[in-house]
Amino acid sequence: MNILFYCPFKFSLDSNKISSLGGIETLNIELSKEIAKKKNKIFLATYCKKKNKKNNVINIPIDQIHREIDKIKFDIVVSSNEPNIFDKFKSSKNIFWMHNTLSIEKAFRKKKIFSILKNKIEVVFVSKYLMNKTTNFYMFNKKTIIDNFLSRKFYTNKINFNRKPIIVWSVQRERGLDETIEMWVNKIYPVNKRIKFYIFGIEKNKYKRKIKFLKSKNIFLFGRVTKNILKKCYEKSLAMICLGYDETFCLNALEANSCGLPILTFGKTALKDYSINNYNGYIVNNYTDLSKKIISISGSKINKKIMLSSQRRSKNFNLDKIIKLWEKLFNKI
Repeated sequence: MNILFYCPFKFSLDSNKISSLGGIETLNIELSKEIAKKKNKIFLATYCKKKNKKNNVINIPIDQIHREIDKIKFDIVVSSNEPNIFDKFKSSKNIFWMHNTLSIEKAFRKKKIFSILKNKIEVVFVSKYLMNKTTNFYMFNKKTIIDNFLSRKFYTNKINFNRKPIIVWSVQRERGLDETIEMWVNKIYPVNKRIKFYIFGIEKNKYKRKIKFLKSKNIFLFGRVTKNILKKCYEKSLAMICLGYDETFCLNALEANSCGLPILTFGKTALKDYSINNYNGYIVNNYTDLSKKIISISGSKINKKIMLSSQRRSKNFNLDKIIKLWEKLFNKI
């Protein structure tokens, strides 16, 4: 089959920073590569500068796709969050890979509503939460839930139980971070001056006037880093804060769990389905409870049971297992 993965973001297969790209980009890259192994001809359309082939995937500029629309034929088009491309490929089977929520107001504002309504679209939701959150007004041809998958970069065979007093934040969304920092400064640091708070994925410039103060309270900002650096940090830390605001799946929680790192969450949005209290993480009700839990786990013996359970939970999202679900979908439509 000829399959197009359409991902309207600025990146390419040969990007030097490919390991630090966001979730949608890395998912498209890895899924494209895996499907290409099954003797399919795979194109990945992105905002890249030039056409490039790597690992049997042809990375093609989106501008070229639009210029040569009459010359290119695809059996299946998989588009991430962008239904308008389906207007161009009337004869293809269209799969709308839905990563984020799309309210009717947003669909009108972003001019996506008419493409959704007039095309015969299959939709793949990345979680049950997202499917339930999406209005039935769109009248998709068929709905399928295929969870996001764990990158092989985070596969861990053996859990490291020699942990350091480090709590991690790696979610790129900032909601709840200011409140968490305030909680840390006022409730955690005064009680335990050994424990550290590592913040990844957030631009340092936002806090540039507070960097010195934050360091004095054991709060360190690292910005965007590679998956390899994140993995090494996950493997030596105590827990990851992932509050759950605005999450439709949360790859960060899955990646952390794979390294034996339990999550601390309010259990909101998709994390309500993903996290199991006292199994692969801890659900707390508010910031006061969050601070108490952090102080508790930093002053206790390493909980090997929850670390092992966290890793077991991540195996439900094994890449090979998820690829089979995508293949099944491709063969059915």
